[in-house]
Amino acid sequence: MIKRLFPWIIKGGISFGLIAWVLSKVDMAAAWDQAKAIDPAMAVLAVVLLVFQIMLGAVRWGLVLRALSAAFHWAQTISVYYVGVFFSMVLPGAVGGDAVRMWFARKNGLSLGAAFNSVALERAVTVFGLVLLVCLTQPILMMRLPDLPGAWVFPMLLAICVLGILTLATLDKLPQSLHRWRLMRGLAVLAADTRKLFFHPGYSLATLVVALLGHINLSMAVYVLAVGLDLDIQALDCLVLVPPVILIITLPISIAGWGVRETAMVTAFSFVGIPDSSTLVLSILFGICTMVTALPGGLVFLLTGGRKIEAEELAAEAAEGKIV
Repeated sequence: MIKRLFPWIIKGGISFGLIAWVLSKVDMAAAWDQAKAIDPAMAVLAVVLLVFQIMLGAVRWGLVLRALSAAFHWAQTISVYYVGVFFSMVLPGAVGGDAVRMWFARKNGLSLGAAFNSVALERAVTVFGLVLLVCLTQPILMMRLPDLPGAWVFPMLLAICVLGILTLATLDKLPQSLHRWRLMRGLAVLAADTRKLFFHPGYSLATLVVALLGHINLSMAVYVLAVGLDLDIQALDCLVLVPPVILIITLPISIAGWGVRETAMVTAFSFVGIPDSSTLVLSILFGICTMVTALPGGLVFLLTGGRKIEAEELAAEAAEGKIV
């Protein structure tokens, strides 16, 4: 019980602490008035874009599955991916959503190796695409903000990503004597799957393009909300500033990115002259829209075996108690 609560306590503390810190810097009355004045049409459009974002994510994972020759129908891919999105919102960190996605993929017929490797590689190409987009837009950012510190960070991250992919692809080249260990055999399969995805021009380019489109679409969802709030910001500003924020909130240190997202967005948008209170409203509305679009994944979870997984967990806990 304590082990289950500990991540919630730590990450919840980080989320609430950061949100409290940001709230202490803004005029709450002005922020509330601005939130109430949002254009409903723009809010609806943002939700539509975020639903499209989930579809892009499912397509991205589907391309990875096909690169690995994993038999999974598109309907299964979308439903299982949607369940993962839901749990990434309600569990402390996106890793929980990925674990549920692996479990559901396994229950829907994928082998354990294919389920794990496809999710891991989909995550890898998503992060790689995000870092690549940040690097591609960095010259524009530096033109706008020539004195911005840490310009070397993102190119270094891109180099680390490339090195990481190459390392994954060569894990099966380790001495054969190590293959007697189950973990090493699993890593060897992961290496082969990495080459199937990243060393195949068709699959790698298609998956990367979908990943880039997803990150651009997410930036446009933020821009649409900013327009709805009547903020003085351009689409190009969001395209440049949002990807680094998204990269930061991929760190599994908070609950669904809350707190980290608000702090990062307030910091980033202050460089283009957006008041802290306005950015806070923008960030919170973006988070709420994200949660709204994730909720149908919970319904899919219940309709496709949610009660069964709960029963199996309870049975496993009971068995563990008997053993102890």
